[in-house]
Amino acid sequence: MYANCSHSQHGGDHRMTLVDEPEASPDATYRSLLDRRVLGYQRCEACSRAVFPPRWRCPHCHAAALSWHHSDGRGEVYSATQLHPRDESAYAVVLVDLDEGFRMMSRLDDVGAEPVAIGDRVRVTFVEVVDQVQPFLARESATSSGGGA
Repeated sequence: MYANCSHSQHGGDHRMTLVDEPEASPDATYRSLLDRRVLGYQRCEACSRAVFPPRWRCPHCHAAALSWHHSDGRGEVYSATQLHPRDESAYAVVLVDLDEGFRMMSRLDDVGAEPVAIGDRVRVTFVEVVDQVQPFLARESATSSGGGA
């Protein structure tokens, strides 16, 4: 499966027109997009709200008309918990409000001495973990040289 991008009416979102697998599950489509380093999300055609994680129906109005879009991967930390595992680098588990209007949970590595704060700007980076691409996060200032969405 692959996707073609075109500009849509929703605040600069890029619509993903799926070509080869119209019957693919929402999770399979999401994983396929991640494999290509694209953070995909859905938008309800009935109520125009962002939908994430991927689903068959809109959780807001229950419509089945969901279209795929790609996120620029930038957002603001809503909540964070910093973890300090023994013999490993500290990292944070964060909830992020993405600029496209949905919230996701992920991991922010290399937090260092400066704690993650609510309101910090972050950007998605893609990391391969056990042969599967995962969307992790980094502070925006740390991703300006590339490696992000």
